[in-house]
Amino acid sequence: MGFAGIAVGAAMAGLRPVCEFMTFNFSMQAIDQVINSAAKSCYMSAGSISVPIVFRGPNGASAGVAAQHSQCFAAWYGHCPGLKVVSPWSAEDAKGLLKSSIRDDNPVVMLESELLYGVPFEMSEQAQSKDFVIPIGKAKIERPGTHVTLVAHSRPVGHCMEAATVLSKEGVECEVINLRTIRPMDIETVEASVVKTNHLVTVEGGWPQFGVGAEICARIMEGPAFNYLDAPAVRVTGADVPMPYAKILEDNSIPQVKDIVFAVKKALNI
Repeated sequence: MGFAGIAVGAAMAGLRPVCEFMTFNFSMQAIDQVINSAAKSCYMSAGSISVPIVFRGPNGASAGVAAQHSQCFAAWYGHCPGLKVVSPWSAEDAKGLLKSSIRDDNPVVMLESELLYGVPFEMSEQAQSKDFVIPIGKAKIERPGTHVTLVAHSRPVGHCMEAATVLSKEGVECEVINLRTIRPMDIETVEASVVKTNHLVTVEGGWPQFGVGAEICARIMEGPAFNYLDAPAVRVTGADVPMPYAKILEDNSIPQVKDIVFAVKKALNI
């Protein structure tokens, strides 16, 4: 809580600090600074105080660290007006979103995945440019498809890509959308995809109740894309339990490729 408060004060004084949490589970000790100080100050000061700060660190499940170190905070922080929340999957996402977050005049929560730190990704020449940034609030279609829309953020995007490869061998073409930003959410890209595919599956590592997938489903239901759905949307989420320590239980508590394949077949009734 101490260094988070110092960083918020530094941002108010004109700097652009990056406050790193060893894990976002520890941000619970500093959530008053993140929410009440960083997120609300611009509104409460009628725009006279900006807080250009980035809170970044590992989020969600890691490996063998059990209940107190495995929570996904996407829905927690995505719930709060005044914050922007980004969640990268690839190395390109991480670089482009971090640079955009530092440049933004609002507080940004950057939720990374510890399990992706050692995963190599190809980087285009454009992404390797020092001027490369990714706009906050813009999703990316990682794989085009025509039969079903898969929407995910962070590590589950990779699972969706693997599931799409498996399903393509069975004649099912999945469109995979990498949200990249939780708040503000690029619902327009999701809507356009659903209008095309007529089916929706959301995938996330967090708990199901009031989750990111629940928000996507609600936004689709409330908007014009709802009339294009040929079947109810399906959510794939983490299990509604504290994360177990035992590996076999841990594996069954977070979405796996087989769970996404099953959900797609359920949505398509095949």
